[in-house]
Amino acid sequence: MKNLTDRPGATCVAVSKGPPAVPQYLQAHYWWAYIHPRAVHFFERQWLVNLILWGNYDRLCDAVLGAYGRHLPGRTLQIACAYGDLTPRLASCVAPGGFLEIADILPIQLENLAGKLARDLPIKLHCMDSAALGFDDASFDQALLFFLLHEQPQAVREKTLAEALRVLQPGGRLVIVDYAAPSRYNPLRYFWMPVLDRLEPFAFDLFREEIDAWLPKAGGFVVVGRQRFFGGLYQMLTLTRT
Repeated sequence: MKNLTDRPGATCVAVSKGPPAVPQYLQAHYWWAYIHPRAVHFFERQWLVNLILWGNYDRLCDAVLGAYGRHLPGRTLQIACAYGDLTPRLASCVAPGGFLEIADILPIQLENLAGKLARDLPIKLHCMDSAALGFDDASFDQALLFFLLHEQPQAVREKTLAEALRVLQPGGRLVIVDYAAPSRYNPLRYFWMPVLDRLEPFAFDLFREEIDAWLPKAGGFVVVGRQRFFGGLYQMLTLTRT
């Protein structure tokens, strides 16, 4: 990750200690998508990412930007890298004096993301586990989880959500975009759900349960928005920390 520290406006922290260990579930189930260099080379194609989301990538990215009012003051945290142009689009909304920070546990994903970013963008990259973020409490103004929760087993998913809320300031906004149970009239219900169940063993959790089921039981947040897209296959949940 040496190249990241050389980038103006892009700083990788925790490198001196070495990156955190890659979780077993990630190695076992997602080496083909995120870990192997050939996987990164294959999947980092805008048209392919859009195809995987059945043509909804731009629509979902626009929904995310709209949820923030296309204005990102202060510190914004994107938890986990994403293929495609989501991060550059977020960066274009950062207010003067603000920063967009991205935390991911995989150095290869951070390196790939750095290659997509202009050198003068107000961005910092962090090698961190989403379930154990190394940030202080209430240190961010807004945060984003974009298609991450369906890739995590329940215990990790719950920790990720708790951490995302912990690092938000009171009044800060957390936007979550992920899969959801499609309508029974959606033909993909009978095709795509079995495919995901085979390739992504934790994704089916989001078809059986609402994200609310994994949010901290102690509360400390208010749900301010729910949206469904593409016949219910995708959802966006917006929370505010109290």
